[in-house]
Amino acid sequence: LLQVLDHLDDHLKRSQYFRFLWFPHSENVSIIYQDPTSKPPSSSSSWFWDYAVGYYLLEFLLWISTFVPSLVCWINRCFFWLLFSSRVENIATSYQIFNYECRFKQHVQDWAIPIEKTKEALLELKAALENNPKMVAHYPVEVRFARGDEIWMSPCFQRDSCYMNIIMYRPYGKNVPHLNYWLTYEGIMKKHGGRPHWAKAHSCTQKDFERMYPGFPKFCSIREKLDPTGMFLNAYLEKVFY
Repeated sequence: LLQVLDHLDDHLKRSQYFRFLWFPHSENVSIIYQDPTSKPPSSSSSWFWDYAVGYYLLEFLLWISTFVPSLVCWINRCFFWLLFSSRVENIATSYQIFNYECRFKQHVQDWAIPIEKTKEALLELKAALENNPKMVAHYPVEVRFARGDEIWMSPCFQRDSCYMNIIMYRPYGKNVPHLNYWLTYEGIMKKHGGRPHWAKAHSCTQKDFERMYPGFPKFCSIREKLDPTGMFLNAYLEKVFY
């Protein structure tokens, strides 16, 4: 993990779409480069590894781990070596490369922090897991990057950003304890100036967004002008804007 974080700028310069997957409770990282190419389509995927192991076996083992949480550390390390430790190259049209199956049900959080905070925040999350043995985290933590923009309510407003996505699966639909992990992660993201993904779980309220987004008051005034009766509000948006 440290190897990747210490050479982050080199990775970002090497690939147009660079991201990496960190496997909690370990030092293991899978690096992903995605770039345009003129090579013919090809794929190294297989039903056995992608589904029999990466879906059905994983879901069963994660279900077992709900009774023995300490197994999660072993599962994360084992599946890294089974599925992510060797070099793989896939060539296809962009939507086939950028999209991927989420497989079974899951809880997800995804915040954007200033890109220069990537190393500090991820190491802080790693330390939090190491210091709380009862708090387990499913793989992977996906770390990806985006350019800054000028969209008032964009998590990347006026800054190049790192998105740090965490996940807890729900094997066979079973709810898995994740509140402590969620709150720990949110605390780290807020500490480092994070902004949550609008379409994923978070506990932020209007006051949080006022601190996070310089353009938030302007957006709210325009929203109220265009929707004075609250026709387009729901329970979630009322919590966010009021």
